[in-house]
Amino acid sequence: MTVSTVFLLACIGVLSLFCQWLAWRVRMPAILFLLAGGIAAGPLLGFLDPEAVFGDLLFPLISLSVAIILFEGSLTLRYDEIRGHGKMVRNLIPVGSIVTCFIGTLAARWILDVSWEVALLFGAISIVTGPTVIAPLLRSVRPDAKLANILRWEGIIIDPVGALLAVLVFEGIISWGQGNVFGHSMYIFGKTLAVGFVLGAVAGWLNGIALRKHLLPQYLHNAGTLTFMLGVYALSNEMAHESGLLTVTVMGIWMANMKQVPIDSILEFKESLSVLLISALFIILAARVEFEAIAQLGWGLVAVLALLMLVARPVSIFLSAVGTSLTWRDKLFLSWIAPRGIVAAAVSALFAFQLQKLGYESAGALVPLVFMLIIATVTLQSLTARPLAKLLNVAEPAEYGFLILGANPVARKIALALKKLEVPVTLADTNWENVKQARMDDLQVYFGNPVSEHASTHLDLTGIGNLLVISPYKHMNSLATYHFLDWFGKDSVLTLAEGDQDQKARHQTAEKIQLTRGLFGGVSYAKLASLASQGYSVKTTQLSEEFTFDDFLEKYDRQAIVLFVLDNREHISPVKSVDDIKPEKDWTLVSLVPPQARKERKERDTGESPEPAPA
Repeated sequence: MTVSTVFLLACIGVLSLFCQWLAWRVRMPAILFLLAGGIAAGPLLGFLDPEAVFGDLLFPLISLSVAIILFEGSLTLRYDEIRGHGKMVRNLIPVGSIVTCFIGTLAARWILDVSWEVALLFGAISIVTGPTVIAPLLRSVRPDAKLANILRWEGIIIDPVGALLAVLVFEGIISWGQGNVFGHSMYIFGKTLAVGFVLGAVAGWLNGIALRKHLLPQYLHNAGTLTFMLGVYALSNEMAHESGLLTVTVMGIWMANMKQVPIDSILEFKESLSVLLISALFIILAARVEFEAIAQLGWGLVAVLALLMLVARPVSIFLSAVGTSLTWRDKLFLSWIAPRGIVAAAVSALFAFQLQKLGYESAGALVPLVFMLIIATVTLQSLTARPLAKLLNVAEPAEYGFLILGANPVARKIALALKKLEVPVTLADTNWENVKQARMDDLQVYFGNPVSEHASTHLDLTGIGNLLVISPYKHMNSLATYHFLDWFGKDSVLTLAEGDQDQKARHQTAEKIQLTRGLFGGVSYAKLASLASQGYSVKTTQLSEEFTFDDFLEKYDRQAIVLFVLDNREHISPVKSVDDIKPEKDWTLVSLVPPQARKERKERDTGESPEPAPA
């Protein structure tokens, strides 16, 4: 049955959304399901033929999509973040890139017998992991904080660095191919580099100035930056053939490292864009994969993948770890985790098409080789990383820590008390003054919206398994509650009660969120803030046979609000209602208590000497 182009386009959108949803449900990278969906719709079922649907527009659309991907990835590359994440990450970027590129190039050349140009391009592309595949895997595996940070920051940094290397290799190949003599080839390559770096830097500076000085209205920041970047990309290609990808990568890096440029909203904009544009792109790319091309690679394909996964990665890790404090268990775990992602798939498809136009016959092997590398690494490592982490004893213990939405004075007091009990705690807030004060208190804090795309790669949730909503931002509270209900589960997401005004029917929240209400005995945020302003403080009290829970309540004239209880098994729980808890001896209470206990006031008034207070 012949179907219309409109129907096929709609099916691509629906399939991309389904793949994103499925990835979210099973906690695996979305790219795996997008590629599987594309292969099923294309070569397997024959339902989708991208060339027939898009015609001559196919590769211009792919080219623009790759430009968007590289630009977004380069926006995350900040120089201070490279310097600030330890010797292992700093070593892994150059050492890992060189080792992986070298082994990947030799393996493709000698085992698969492709040309040196295609082999070198494959080696460059194979170094890229990326946060889009690392972040979901880390959420599922939950290795200890040290290993999670190494993998997370390697993915963030290697994404644009690897893309830049791949672009430079590609520019060198096509520049050499356009020249009959060495000098002319070097001239073309130099021209490409000059246009890419100069135009990219100038475009990044101009766009950064426009954002910093608010020359564009807020609602045009995202759309304006995107369209300007695409215009610069097209202009660069006109000035020097295929220099556009280098230009937009440099443009993004320049903007990322300018001061006071609001790029966070641009990064968040990519979240919606990826669901539509980028997700559809990978279904289209996968639909073009031919089983015959994969079969032609034969057992050499398995050998190349094995060398990259079992030789290149371990060698990179062990060389990079020289002089660090990593144990052999840490190194073995890191040696197994290196899933390839979005940049590798998109860049390989585009570059293979361009090389085939230039007459490189073996360029047809590039796409199936890279796609099989993605499928093998994502599938095998997603399925085996968790058991391996437990076997090596590098998995994070039970996720008993707390993510607190809000870094206001009340939230900070609670976080400090939890930190003293060695409970993992992270605050999240969009108010800079609150975030600044939390950092001055030496608390771990995320500045931004915890449900944003930026948070998905930058918010460290190692050891965190609960959400406490202690903030006055009603809209953000609802969004965070919905988001983390699906992630942590309803028993691990708790919010404060609404104020009297908000209890009216027109202000009531959805039933799903109402299930989370009732934290700390049903007090509202306004009530907590009021008590804090009156001098109430958060204190930790150790119960014993001599000082029971009833003694505690009597001491504070039953005005104390019990926030958490730590039982004799070292399990800490937030309190919904005091009537629901029956603390025993050796339990610890974390409570919001009035400025002076009743007994202390009595002693002050009568002049009696106070007894030693509980711990």
